[in-house]
Amino acid sequence: MTRPSNPQILIIGGGVIGNAIAYFLSLDPGLRDQIVVVERDPTFRTASTALSAASIRTQFSNALNVQISKFGAEFIRNFSGLFSQADPGPDLEFRENGYLFLAGTQEQAALIRENHAIQSAAGADVILLEPAAIRDRFGYLNTSDLRLGALGVRGEGWFDNMGLHGGLRRLAKGQGARFVTDEVVGFDMADRRLVAARMASGERLVAGEFINAAGPRAAALARLAGVALPIEARKRTTFAFQTPEPPPPDAPLMVDPTGFYVRPERDFWIGACQPDPDPMVDADDFTPTYAEFDETLWPGLAARSPLFEAMKFRRAWAGHYAYNVLDQNAVLGRHPEVDNLIFANGFSGHGLQQAPAVGRGIAELIRFGRYTSLDLAPLGYERIISGRPFNERNVV
Repeated sequence: MTRPSNPQILIIGGGVIGNAIAYFLSLDPGLRDQIVVVERDPTFRTASTALSAASIRTQFSNALNVQISKFGAEFIRNFSGLFSQADPGPDLEFRENGYLFLAGTQEQAALIRENHAIQSAAGADVILLEPAAIRDRFGYLNTSDLRLGALGVRGEGWFDNMGLHGGLRRLAKGQGARFVTDEVVGFDMADRRLVAARMASGERLVAGEFINAAGPRAAALARLAGVALPIEARKRTTFAFQTPEPPPPDAPLMVDPTGFYVRPERDFWIGACQPDPDPMVDADDFTPTYAEFDETLWPGLAARSPLFEAMKFRRAWAGHYAYNVLDQNAVLGRHPEVDNLIFANGFSGHGLQQAPAVGRGIAELIRFGRYTSLDLAPLGYERIISGRPFNERNVV
């Protein structure tokens, strides 16, 4: 079956990135009946959105990433206001407890100071804390080996990830976007342009714009169009555990200098660590790596605070980063040759927090032919061709 007139804009991937793009496009009345989002798994059981740590920060080393997250925090904070009183939206329960980055060496402290200067210049609300100030504010932490800390006092924390995902879908759908359960298995091309997407169902969707929002499966989708994309699925196992006392109400998301993070989740905690080694995995591999808890996370937590010495393991789950091997930054915008193929990929663990700004930016690119709010051009595909990374030093 072929639909020659609709959609004009085909978004491939119904996670939070695809939904954000659909929402911002649907704000244009002239596009509302031309937007279709295709998603292979309507349960989102293994979607990166659902399996993430659901957090946002402005503490990056790159000013553009700071600006992206500043908009994201504002959007999340005011999300319920996008809905009507007759049809109220979800409360995303944005808990702005901040991120606390800790430095254990002079080199790490110097990096925190350099990053702080960039963050402050970009308008982020982040303060530096000497070890004594860390101890005064968070008395449960061992600060004997620390040199410095940085705490986001506004615009950082965690929120309801699936509330944002479902709310964006609901807004876009209410404004005319269509959502289809299917899977793209091929493309028809003519004169180096995509003409139609061939679906697993046998349907053929003709469109003028094709947006790759396929998360960890983005590289496989790009190959169907004859395009290389340096994005791999990298596994991240998250662990949930309880301590004899509940988390302090002001506890931030703490990033330890040894490479793990931990944050409260209501009356328990969640945490994870950077795998070493960190290989590419199959996009269907969601088996938790339990050894990371015993070998890295628990010893690190017990050393950082007596709170964690008697903790009880509850459960674990594994999700995927859509990992950009060039520079761990997003790949956004048009392919320079297949110019109706648009990328929204490679967020390397930052997709949920960057979704609002990316959705707005991709919609602007389609509507106006350029970014009008925040210039995302430095994240374009051209740097992939030239092998010129757009570096971010503060990757968690």
